[in-house]
Amino acid sequence: MSRIIAGVAGGNPLASVPGNSTRPTTDRVKEALFSRLESLAVIDGARVLDLYAGSGSLGVESASRGARSVDLVEFDAKASDVCQRNADLVNQSLGSRKVSVHRSKVESFLERAGDALIWDLVFLDPPYPLDEPALGAVLEKLALHLDDAAVVVVERSSRSPEPSWPDALECFADKKYGETKLWFAEPA
Repeated sequence: MSRIIAGVAGGNPLASVPGNSTRPTTDRVKEALFSRLESLAVIDGARVLDLYAGSGSLGVESASRGARSVDLVEFDAKASDVCQRNADLVNQSLGSRKVSVHRSKVESFLERAGDALIWDLVFLDPPYPLDEPALGAVLEKLALHLDDAAVVVVERSSRSPEPSWPDALECFADKKYGETKLWFAEPA
């Protein structure tokens, strides 16, 4: 069972998406990821976007640790319902509505996002069947909505190739954790 690791809602168990349609980020990977993000000082006060959110665990962890706002984007109905339960849990712990759930395809959500919607921290954990050209297209759309100092984290199988970064993004680090690999990018 996954949990919120730290912050205001730390220790609370998170609801999981039933079945095997999602790959939850393990607590070990989540701890290492957030340790890195805290060393980069990008969480506190951040506007966070969690694309292909699954259970929303990365987004709600960010809210628990001091993010200003979090948008969870998930198309699957079961996963979106789990996102909402986890968002409600964290919002209740925070005493405010910082986490919002959007049941939408990622591409549609980014196309509808107005120019004023800008994020400081973005998580992408796309399903493995999403091919590299499709991921590249999402990254291209996303780049239009990033703060100059934003950090983008892409989580994939360690067997997946490095994402095809659009000209507007450049990878500055990567880290492998068993079957999981994280790539960190920033605006070029």
